[in-house]
Amino acid sequence: MTVKLGFADAGEVADLAAFLARLIHYDRSAAVRLQAGGGAVAVFGRPPSFEVLAIRTARLDAVVELDVTVSAGELLEALDEPASAVVVPPSVTGPPWAGVLPPRGGWQQLPGLPSASEIAAAVGAAVAEFRARDEALPAAERTRAERDRLGREIWSRTLGSTGLPLRVVHAAQSLGFLRPGAPVALLGAGPWLRLRTPYGSVAVRSTGSGVTGLKFSSPPRPFP
Repeated sequence: MTVKLGFADAGEVADLAAFLARLIHYDRSAAVRLQAGGGAVAVFGRPPSFEVLAIRTARLDAVVELDVTVSAGELLEALDEPASAVVVPPSVTGPPWAGVLPPRGGWQQLPGLPSASEIAAAVGAAVAEFRARDEALPAAERTRAERDRLGREIWSRTLGSTGLPLRVVHAAQSLGFLRPGAPVALLGAGPWLRLRTPYGSVAVRSTGSGVTGLKFSSPPRPFP
């Protein structure tokens, strides 16, 4: 069955295309889960370099209910910016994370988030530290495993007193969600933490157990 989604305007298509392109940059075979309801669609992806869930929402021109996992590349190719629409590609067998998403409701804003300039400084310092320590590694130790270990050590640190891993902020910056002057909020729901901006959200569980959590079998309301 062919499903076509119409977007509220071409800007929604352009922003979604940019998000998909960034996901594919990190994983050429990336899959995304689409959940539409209440006049909007939420697109969930998981860039492997960051071990987080990235969420981009887009406004639709009609109320549609949909819940499907598709190829990010095929979805990007199917986007029609002039028509502000997309024919949803065939579903694919989703990766494990696609069956496990953050809760739809119950989010509360949390205190302690540093200013935008402090957030940018924290990410910049972490990137600089990784590069310096990577360059200092002896040639025999400059392996993928050692670099991964170094990355986990640095990006698992938390942002100030928030409990939010730095990899969440790094992901938000790399995916184009953090932009000068844009408001940023830290939200919590159960074991989940989420960094939200007008351009997208990045969510992670605060239990240290990876991306696991609640499963939804039907299209819920738009992601807040």
